[in-house]
Amino acid sequence: MSTAAKEKKNVAKGFQPLGDRVFVTYTEELDRTSGGIYVPDSAKEKPQRGIVQAVGKKVENVKVGDQVLFDKYSGSKLRIEDEECLILKEEDILGVFTS
Repeated sequence: MSTAAKEKKNVAKGFQPLGDRVFVTYTEELDRTSGGIYVPDSAKEKPQRGIVQAVGKKVENVKVGDQVLFDKYSGSKLRIEDEECLILKEEDILGVFTS
């Protein structure tokens, strides 16, 4: 796990989602396109990929540390310690990335 991922893990410290909820932090997006064009922050879309930081007791298919893909408009967005986070239902997770 990278240093950035370890630092993000502290955001969920002491937080336990209820039921089938999952607490996710967004992964970093690239600042340039594959063609080398710089993309300013104002033009970036919210990423649809994140790292699971905490899970509720009813969550069965994902675990802490999994990198997941979710629907762009799903969940409840919040800001904790200047970090954008997301709480969503397990059913809103579209898939888990494997190595």
